[in-house]
Amino acid sequence: MIATALGVAALVVAGATSHIELSMPGMSDAPLKSSIVAAINFSTVGVMLSLTCSTLLQGLARSLKELELTSAAVAHLNDMVLILEAADVPGPDQKIIFVNDAFLHRMGYARAEVLGKGLHLLRGQDTDDGVFAGLFGAMAANRTAKAEIMAYTWPGEAFWLEIEVMPFTRDEDCASNWVVVSRDITERRTAADAIHRLAFYDVLTGLPNRRLLMDRLGATVARSQAEKSVSAVLYLDIDKFKNVNDERGHATGDVLLEHAAARLKQAVRDTDMVARIGGDEFVVLLDGRDLHADTAARRALEAAALVREALAAPLDLKGKPYRIAASIGIALARPGGPGAHDLLREADTAMYHAKAVGRDGVMVFEDAMLADAQHALTLERDLAAALENGELAMHLQLQVDQGGLPVGAELLMRWRRADGSMERPDVFIPVAESSGLIVPLGHWALRQACAAWLTLEEAGCAMPLSLNVSPIQFRQPDFVEQVQRIFAETGAPAQEFIFEVTEGLLIEDIDQTIRRMHQLASLGIRFSVDDFGTGYSNLAYLKKMPLYELKIDKSFMRDTPQDHNSTAIVQSILAMAGHLGLRVVAEGVETAAQACYLGQHGSACMQGFHYHRPMPLADVIERLRAAECA
Repeated sequence: MIATALGVAALVVAGATSHIELSMPGMSDAPLKSSIVAAINFSTVGVMLSLTCSTLLQGLARSLKELELTSAAVAHLNDMVLILEAADVPGPDQKIIFVNDAFLHRMGYARAEVLGKGLHLLRGQDTDDGVFAGLFGAMAANRTAKAEIMAYTWPGEAFWLEIEVMPFTRDEDCASNWVVVSRDITERRTAADAIHRLAFYDVLTGLPNRRLLMDRLGATVARSQAEKSVSAVLYLDIDKFKNVNDERGHATGDVLLEHAAARLKQAVRDTDMVARIGGDEFVVLLDGRDLHADTAARRALEAAALVREALAAPLDLKGKPYRIAASIGIALARPGGPGAHDLLREADTAMYHAKAVGRDGVMVFEDAMLADAQHALTLERDLAAALENGELAMHLQLQVDQGGLPVGAELLMRWRRADGSMERPDVFIPVAESSGLIVPLGHWALRQACAAWLTLEEAGCAMPLSLNVSPIQFRQPDFVEQVQRIFAETGAPAQEFIFEVTEGLLIEDIDQTIRRMHQLASLGIRFSVDDFGTGYSNLAYLKKMPLYELKIDKSFMRDTPQDHNSTAIVQSILAMAGHLGLRVVAEGVETAAQACYLGQHGSACMQGFHYHRPMPLADVIERLRAAECA
């Protein structure tokens, strides 16, 4: 403004003194007036120009300040920001013209190493090229896009990056630049992956769990229906795994399961699925598309053989040798066949049949098995109800000496249904063992035995009582404590009882078995080996066990004395028992010839229909009293 005033004054003076000629229309004779008019015009224009420039400069200063603040803010954002040049065909080589500090810090690059480069800086060996292709496709369509990629830093560290590309446009037609905003989402993806693994994978073995298996199995069944092809599923149960848990602890059991899982994965193809669906149960889903069921079954049996071979390889289980055995059931996914759940049930049913015929075997599902399984399930339910409703009873079968005089009795469980029909023990006892009902049944039977002895004593007919103990019950961790409690609560003397155990109990974890037998023997309980000679006995350990008695199985007595082989076995048992100082009871004595033979070859006690059938306690007492009177 001062410059304008000085210019006006100079203009007036110069015009008035005729130093410059200022000609105005109608004022040619008045130079001063012309100068004043010219000065006024000059000042007006000058003021207007000054005001306009001042306004423009102030606006420019504000814009520069805002731009500076924006640049500083973007440069210091926690999110990583890149600005790319636009390109006719978007791609990984679009040049980067701006990069903020967050990008440089996370990626490990210097600014000069980034500017002028492209998004290929983010790529690594596990980056999904398809994700990048989707981003570039959106850019070609001038659209915003977002994706999650596996990115790599300059040192090679892989991490998850959420990336969003946005167009910067000066008009509505095309982008002049692209803004790329990204952030590290590794923690979020790690948490999501952990949740996914918990949902679909077994924590201990890392194998797919039941949920993921059922998804895959459903897809396999659908494929079989659509393609008219046949696939197979193998259901495995580790034999005697509960013994490992009970006797060596769950930590050792977990180690065994981890070894089993690793061996199963090695035994099958990469396209097959191995899943752990709970406890000691595994499922192998074979990726087969055979056109015929026979071919699929043959391939499944071959796979099962490889699985058994892999599992059976020698294993050092925390310092002790161990061999993993498994019972395997096979079911076929076939056109017109069952759905996923029923298919798995068929394989499970076949597995239980393999276990029932001796374990460590393989069975292919047949329709008849399902009927057997349904019958067993019904029987299991009815047996549990029978225990609650008082349908079970303990009958006594007397044992006699060489003179036919009663010297003891064995208690045998009987089940009379509410309609009066009888269930055979050789039918319902295996169901009780497979279902776990044998444990409460065993406790109930011991209480009944104690009550029976007390009743016999009150009637003046006290005698030792023998009671069968299931291996499953014997191996319960609290078995000794339960026995002590029952004897303490009933008041029956433990020394009047003989626990009959099978040879199968004596061959598994012998050291633990011997310790438990000695604990019970310290209470006064005596032990008898039931059905001796039908299984496998480690004779070297017989002398270490607190044994009182051997029982000759009725299968040997059935053909004695007419069969030479049976007679030889009976003589061998009698001789061995004599050398070991053990009492002998021969079961299944049904003829006078059998009784006579035993009388001529030692002093074995006898038990069988030739002398007494199993009877209710009241009938036994009546017979004993009648014998005394006679």
